[in-house]
Amino acid sequence: MPDEPQLVDPVDHPMRRLFAYMRPMRGRVLFSISSSAINKVLDLAPPVLVAWLTDVIVGTPPSWISFIGDKFAQIVFVAVLTVVIFGLESVFQWMYQYGFMTLAQNVQHKLRLDAYSRMQDREIQFFEEHRLGKTLAMLNDDVNQLERFLNSAMSEIVQLIVLILFSVVVLFSVSWPMAIVCLVPIPVIVWGSLKFSLAMEPRYKVVRAAVGDLASRLENNIAGITVIKSFTAEQYESSRVEEASAAYRAANHKAIRLSAVFVPIIRMAIALGFAGVIIMGGWLVMRGEVTAGNLVLFSMLIQRLLWPLTRLGTTFDDYQRAKVSATRVFSLLQTPSRIADPAQPKELVRARGDVAFENVTFAYRTGSAVINGLSFKVNAGEMVGIAGPTGAGKSTLIKLLLRLYDVNTGAVKLDGIDLRELRQFDVRRQIALVSQDVYLFHGTIFENIAYGSSFEVRDSRPGEESTKPESRASILEQRVIAAAKAAELHDFVQSLPKGYDSIVGERGIKLSGGQRQRLSIARALLKDAPILVLDEATSSVDTETEREIQQNLAKITQGRTALVIAHRLSTIRNAHRILVLKDGALAEEGTHDALVAQGGVYADLWAVQSGSMEQEVTVPR
Repeated sequence: MPDEPQLVDPVDHPMRRLFAYMRPMRGRVLFSISSSAINKVLDLAPPVLVAWLTDVIVGTPPSWISFIGDKFAQIVFVAVLTVVIFGLESVFQWMYQYGFMTLAQNVQHKLRLDAYSRMQDREIQFFEEHRLGKTLAMLNDDVNQLERFLNSAMSEIVQLIVLILFSVVVLFSVSWPMAIVCLVPIPVIVWGSLKFSLAMEPRYKVVRAAVGDLASRLENNIAGITVIKSFTAEQYESSRVEEASAAYRAANHKAIRLSAVFVPIIRMAIALGFAGVIIMGGWLVMRGEVTAGNLVLFSMLIQRLLWPLTRLGTTFDDYQRAKVSATRVFSLLQTPSRIADPAQPKELVRARGDVAFENVTFAYRTGSAVINGLSFKVNAGEMVGIAGPTGAGKSTLIKLLLRLYDVNTGAVKLDGIDLRELRQFDVRRQIALVSQDVYLFHGTIFENIAYGSSFEVRDSRPGEESTKPESRASILEQRVIAAAKAAELHDFVQSLPKGYDSIVGERGIKLSGGQRQRLSIARALLKDAPILVLDEATSSVDTETEREIQQNLAKITQGRTALVIAHRLSTIRNAHRILVLKDGALAEEGTHDALVAQGGVYADLWAVQSGSMEQEVTVPR
């Protein structure tokens, strides 16, 4: 199985898609861009003001200032104008920074929610093949990278464009020969920046991949810390983290080596342009073709123009980082799930509970067929046990019933309706699952048991029965306690100092395996779905608890269709029927007594578990 699925990237221009993503926010975008442009124009006023002041002092003031009066009055006027311009510059700086920062936060928020929503809609195969660290890197690091680009780099791009346009207009209006000389380095700088940008893009792809690998390694190790400690593998895992971190560092170093050489080269081009302005400007002033103020204007403005271009590489650097992140995020957003709802789904509010597999064949993407021509039917209200050796396809059968995967051939039907003709939501709300791999959320015991039903409480509409929050909460509390009692969990909860308000910890770490499984059973019972699926539901409980659950199994499954996958065959001994799978096909079917008497696969499994089969044990000497 590949480490990461190779998604088809439909994003030809990811940054264009990012800008299109901001269309609903175009008012704030225009506000931010215009404020940034005005701020940059005002920021470029000092060279012009100093040029006017120089000409006033040497006695050649601009014509529009000369009418003000004597030389000192003209100087005071330039000073007042300077204060006004700097004040306006500060106002517009606040406006564009507030605008871009708010825009970046809004886009980040919406993009993360959309990416998470799309990820939730993806088929289960995506999560089974996609390492968790890489998934989190898309939701966190990549989205944050786009937020940083909108927060700073986008404003820099706007101001750079304004800077070039403003400088070109002013310089050419004063002296086109000097303007040509001072602008000669710009094509070199822009060409070098573009080449730098193209060279950096593949390096940043490696960096993004490396940070995903590192995040996956850290996530795996933290989640598996108990195993690491029990096998005293701390040093080994530290070396593996060091290896992943070193790969990330090496990828960054490769990018840094190229990034660090850019600015020194650009500085030399700027120095040559500035030297050209000094030589030509001094010569033109000596000839009387330009004023001393114009030379000062050129000298200051060329610095204002060329020195910020040294940041062009950094801006392109941020752009490339954002482009790589946008490609990953929008690839996720634009890649449809392999499991899709039909265009015109059939309605199913609450199923009777009839389940049918009709000549079903299924294989995972990278393996041979797991289910081979499987056919059976479960009637509403029937309790059916499913048994078979490891690898027979028992758990896969449940994934097909939940439509986590689609069958290759044949059909899985619910109340006679092919699951592919129903919405996934409608299918899954009919089924309550108790998985052998119990997952509990960080929170209280009450919150975990009420996980599904608490949505109903929050979503109740005015006018419905018991609409008062306290009434709904009281009813939910009663249902939670009843479910806990049915799952043989209530007595344990009552023994805790905080009872149902006790925190279970991350993934239920504060509870034992049996306690987590009983809580999972209570959660499923509270869902009150017409179909109950127990997938090795007693695999982690002790013998006494298993016996208590077995005694309550008839009561638990009453009024429901129950599919009970069991490694411990005693759990399904009293089922109405038992289906025995082998190599993905139905090998045997019948009651417990009939299958034992038949002497087939089930009888062998029962003999092993009940201890009636004599086994020869060879003790090595």
